[in-house]
Amino acid sequence: MEFDATAWRRHFEDEAERRRATPDPDWSAGARLTPELVRSLQRFQVGENGDGANLIRKAGDGDYGAAARLFVAEEQNHARMLALLLGAAGEPTIGAHWSDALFVRLRRALGLRTELAVLMIAEVVALRYYRALRDGAADPLARDVAARVLADERRHVPFHCARLNPLPRPLALLWLCAVAAVSSVVVADHGWALRELGMTRRTFVRDVCAEARAITRLMTDEAPAPREPAVR
Repeated sequence: MEFDATAWRRHFEDEAERRRATPDPDWSAGARLTPELVRSLQRFQVGENGDGANLIRKAGDGDYGAAARLFVAEEQNHARMLALLLGAAGEPTIGAHWSDALFVRLRRALGLRTELAVLMIAEVVALRYYRALRDGAADPLARDVAARVLADERRHVPFHCARLNPLPRPLALLWLCAVAAVSSVVVADHGWALRELGMTRRTFVRDVCAEARAITRLMTDEAPAPREPAVR
Protein backbone atom coordinates (compact mmCIF):
# COMPACT_ATOMS: atom_id res chain seq x y z
CA MET A 1 0.00 0.00 0.00
CA GLU A 2 1.48 3.33 -1.09
CA PHE A 3 1.47 6.21 1.37
CA ASP A 4 -0.14 9.28 -0.22
CA ALA A 5 1.58 12.15 1.55
CA THR A 6 -0.10 14.77 -0.63
CA ALA A 7 -3.59 13.55 0.24
CA TRP A 8 -2.75 13.54 3.94
CA ARG A 9 -1.31 17.05 3.76
CA ARG A 10 -4.51 18.28 2.15
CA HIS A 11 -6.56 16.43 4.73
CA PHE A 12 -4.76 18.12 7.62
CA GLU A 13 -4.99 21.50 5.89
CA ASP A 14 -8.74 21.07 5.49
CA GLU A 15 -9.05 20.13 9.14
CA ALA A 16 -7.01 23.17 10.20
CA GLU A 17 -9.35 25.41 8.21
CA ARG A 18 -12.40 23.76 9.76
CA ARG A 19 -10.95 24.22 13.25
CA ARG A 20 -10.29 27.92 12.62
CA ALA A 21 -13.96 28.32 11.71
CA THR A 22 -15.23 26.39 14.75
CA PRO A 23 -15.72 28.27 18.04
CA ASP A 24 -13.94 27.05 21.16
CA PRO A 25 -15.91 25.51 24.01
CA ASP A 26 -17.44 28.02 26.41
CA TRP A 27 -14.66 28.19 28.98
CA SER A 28 -16.53 30.84 30.96
CA ALA A 29 -19.11 28.24 31.95
CA GLY A 30 -16.53 26.72 34.31
CA ALA A 31 -16.02 23.07 35.11
CA ARG A 32 -16.50 20.81 38.12
CA LEU A 33 -13.83 18.11 38.22
CA THR A 34 -13.03 15.71 41.03
CA PRO A 35 -9.46 15.58 42.39
CA GLU A 36 -8.91 12.17 40.76
CA LEU A 37 -10.00 13.43 37.35
CA VAL A 38 -7.90 16.59 37.75
CA ARG A 39 -4.76 14.53 38.36
CA SER A 40 -5.54 12.31 35.40
CA LEU A 41 -6.16 15.24 33.05
CA GLN A 42 -3.00 16.99 34.22
CA ARG A 43 -0.94 13.97 33.20
CA PHE A 44 -2.61 13.64 29.81
CA GLN A 45 -2.17 17.38 29.23
CA VAL A 46 1.59 17.02 29.73
CA GLY A 47 1.66 14.22 27.18
CA GLU A 48 -0.11 16.36 24.56
CA ASN A 49 2.12 19.37 25.16
CA GLY A 50 5.36 18.46 23.36
CA ASP A 51 6.76 20.62 20.59
CA GLY A 52 7.17 17.67 18.22
CA ALA A 53 10.51 19.02 17.01
CA ASN A 54 12.13 15.60 16.77
CA LEU A 55 9.28 14.10 14.74
CA ILE A 56 9.18 17.14 12.46
CA ARG A 57 12.93 16.89 11.87
CA LYS A 58 12.70 13.20 11.00
CA ALA A 59 9.69 13.79 8.72
CA GLY A 60 11.76 16.15 6.58
CA ASP A 61 10.42 18.51 3.94
CA GLY A 62 7.74 17.94 1.35
CA ASP A 63 4.14 16.86 1.84
CA TYR A 64 4.82 14.39 4.63
CA GLY A 65 6.78 16.97 6.59
CA ALA A 66 3.95 19.47 6.15
CA ALA A 67 1.39 16.89 7.31
CA ALA A 68 3.57 16.02 10.33
CA ARG A 69 3.76 19.69 11.33
CA LEU A 70 -0.03 19.99 11.10
CA PHE A 71 -0.40 16.82 13.17
CA VAL A 72 1.85 18.29 15.87
CA ALA A 73 -0.22 21.49 15.80
CA GLU A 74 -3.35 19.43 16.50
CA GLU A 75 -1.68 17.72 19.45
CA GLN A 76 -0.64 21.12 20.80
CA ASN A 77 -4.23 22.29 20.43
CA HIS A 78 -5.29 19.32 22.58
CA ALA A 79 -2.83 20.46 25.25
CA ARG A 80 -4.24 23.99 25.02
CA MET A 81 -7.84 22.80 25.46
CA LEU A 82 -6.96 20.50 28.36
CA ALA A 83 -5.12 23.37 30.05
CA LEU A 84 -8.14 25.62 29.59
CA LEU A 85 -10.44 22.88 30.91
CA LEU A 86 -8.30 22.58 34.02
CA GLY A 87 -8.25 26.35 34.32
CA ALA A 88 -12.05 26.45 34.07
CA ALA A 89 -12.08 24.16 37.10
CA GLY A 90 -9.61 26.40 38.93
CA GLU A 91 -6.81 23.86 38.62
CA PRO A 92 -3.24 24.28 37.28
CA THR A 93 -1.33 22.26 34.75
CA ILE A 94 1.83 20.41 35.78
CA GLY A 95 5.29 20.84 34.31
CA ALA A 96 6.23 17.19 33.78
CA HIS A 97 5.34 13.58 34.54
CA TRP A 98 7.57 10.52 34.48
CA SER A 99 5.38 8.66 31.96
CA ASP A 100 5.68 11.44 29.39
CA ALA A 101 9.43 11.72 29.92
CA LEU A 102 9.81 7.97 29.31
CA PHE A 103 7.76 8.07 26.10
CA VAL A 104 9.76 11.03 24.79
CA ARG A 105 13.04 9.17 25.36
CA LEU A 106 11.75 6.04 23.64
CA ARG A 107 10.41 7.98 20.66
CA ARG A 108 13.71 9.76 20.14
CA ALA A 109 15.84 6.65 20.46
CA LEU A 110 15.94 5.54 16.83
CA GLY A 111 14.48 6.50 13.47
CA LEU A 112 11.14 7.77 12.24
CA ARG A 113 9.38 4.40 12.15
CA THR A 114 10.37 3.64 15.74
CA GLU A 115 9.14 7.05 16.84
CA LEU A 116 5.82 6.51 15.07
CA ALA A 117 5.39 3.02 16.55
CA VAL A 118 5.94 4.35 20.08
CA LEU A 119 3.68 7.31 19.37
CA MET A 120 0.98 4.91 18.20
CA ILE A 121 1.00 3.20 21.61
CA ALA A 122 0.07 6.51 23.20
CA GLU A 123 -2.53 7.17 20.50
CA VAL A 124 -4.37 3.88 21.01
CA VAL A 125 -4.48 4.45 24.78
CA ALA A 126 -5.74 7.99 24.17
CA LEU A 127 -8.56 6.72 21.96
CA ARG A 128 -10.05 4.73 24.81
CA TYR A 129 -9.32 7.33 27.48
CA TYR A 130 -11.00 10.20 25.67
CA ARG A 131 -13.94 8.03 24.72
CA ALA A 132 -14.39 7.16 28.40
CA LEU A 133 -14.14 10.86 29.29
CA ARG A 134 -16.62 11.85 26.59
CA ASP A 135 -19.17 9.24 27.63
CA GLY A 136 -18.63 9.12 31.39
CA ALA A 137 -17.72 12.58 32.66
CA ALA A 138 -20.36 14.35 34.71
CA ASP A 139 -19.12 17.79 33.62
CA PRO A 140 -20.44 19.02 30.22
CA LEU A 141 -17.31 21.05 29.41
CA ALA A 142 -15.12 18.00 30.01
CA ARG A 143 -17.35 15.95 27.70
CA ASP A 144 -17.13 18.64 25.00
CA VAL A 145 -13.33 18.81 25.15
CA ALA A 146 -13.04 15.02 25.13
CA ALA A 147 -15.27 14.74 22.06
CA ARG A 148 -13.12 17.23 20.15
CA VAL A 149 -9.86 15.53 21.08
CA LEU A 150 -11.27 12.09 20.29
CA ALA A 151 -12.35 13.21 16.81
CA ASP A 152 -8.77 14.27 16.08
CA GLU A 153 -7.24 11.10 17.51
CA ARG A 154 -9.48 9.01 15.28
CA ARG A 155 -7.90 10.71 12.26
CA HIS A 156 -4.35 10.51 13.61
CA VAL A 157 -4.37 6.74 13.91
CA PRO A 158 -4.91 5.95 10.18
CA PHE A 159 -2.37 8.65 9.27
CA HIS A 160 0.37 6.95 11.26
CA CYS A 161 -0.79 3.46 10.26
CA ALA A 162 -0.52 4.36 6.59
CA ARG A 163 3.01 5.68 7.10
CA LEU A 164 4.10 2.58 9.07
CA ASN A 165 2.57 0.12 6.62
CA PRO A 166 3.87 -2.44 5.83
CA LEU A 167 4.94 -3.31 9.36
CA PRO A 168 6.41 -6.84 9.54
CA ARG A 169 4.18 -9.24 11.44
CA PRO A 170 6.78 -10.00 14.18
CA LEU A 171 7.12 -6.28 14.89
CA ALA A 172 3.34 -5.91 14.96
CA LEU A 173 3.13 -8.65 17.59
CA LEU A 174 5.86 -6.93 19.60
CA TRP A 175 3.90 -3.69 19.33
CA LEU A 176 0.78 -5.42 20.65
CA CYS A 177 2.72 -6.66 23.66
CA ALA A 178 3.97 -3.13 24.30
CA VAL A 179 0.41 -1.78 24.12
CA ALA A 180 -0.74 -4.33 26.71
CA ALA A 181 2.14 -3.42 29.03
CA VAL A 182 1.59 0.33 28.71
CA SER A 183 -2.18 0.09 29.21
CA SER A 184 -1.53 -1.84 32.43
CA VAL A 185 0.71 0.99 33.64
CA VAL A 186 -1.91 3.56 32.65
CA VAL A 187 -4.65 1.91 34.70
CA ALA A 188 -2.34 1.80 37.70
CA ASP A 189 -1.82 5.56 37.32
CA HIS A 190 -5.36 6.58 36.31
CA GLY A 191 -7.49 3.81 37.77
CA TRP A 192 -9.51 5.94 40.20
CA ALA A 193 -10.31 8.49 37.48
CA LEU A 194 -11.40 5.70 35.13
CA ARG A 195 -13.67 4.31 37.84
CA GLU A 196 -15.31 7.73 38.14
CA LEU A 197 -15.94 7.57 34.40
CA GLY A 198 -17.71 4.24 34.82
CA MET A 199 -14.87 1.97 33.71
CA THR A 200 -12.96 -0.70 35.54
CA ARG A 201 -9.24 -1.21 35.09
CA ARG A 202 -9.82 -4.60 33.52
CA THR A 203 -12.28 -3.22 30.99
CA PHE A 204 -9.92 -0.41 30.00
CA VAL A 205 -7.02 -2.79 29.33
CA ARG A 206 -9.28 -5.22 27.47
CA ASP A 207 -10.71 -2.47 25.25
CA VAL A 208 -7.30 -0.93 24.50
CA CYS A 209 -5.91 -4.31 23.49
CA ALA A 210 -8.92 -5.02 21.28
CA GLU A 211 -8.48 -1.62 19.63
CA ALA A 212 -4.79 -2.32 19.12
CA ARG A 213 -5.48 -5.66 17.41
CA ALA A 214 -7.78 -3.90 14.93
CA ILE A 215 -5.19 -1.21 14.32
CA THR A 216 -2.39 -3.69 13.59
CA ARG A 217 -4.38 -4.83 10.57
CA LEU A 218 -4.02 -1.31 9.19
CA MET A 219 -0.25 -1.48 9.64
CA THR A 220 0.32 -4.93 8.13
CA ASP A 221 -1.78 -4.86 4.94
CA GLU A 222 -4.30 -7.25 6.49
CA ALA A 223 -7.11 -4.74 5.99
CA PRO A 224 -7.75 -1.77 3.70
CA ALA A 225 -6.68 1.56 5.20
CA PRO A 226 -9.80 3.69 5.69
CA ARG A 227 -9.78 7.43 6.33
CA GLU A 228 -10.59 6.60 9.95
CA PRO A 229 -10.16 3.35 11.87
CA ALA A 230 -13.19 1.49 13.17
CA VAL A 231 -13.23 3.26 16.53
CA ARG A 232 -16.45 3.98 18.39
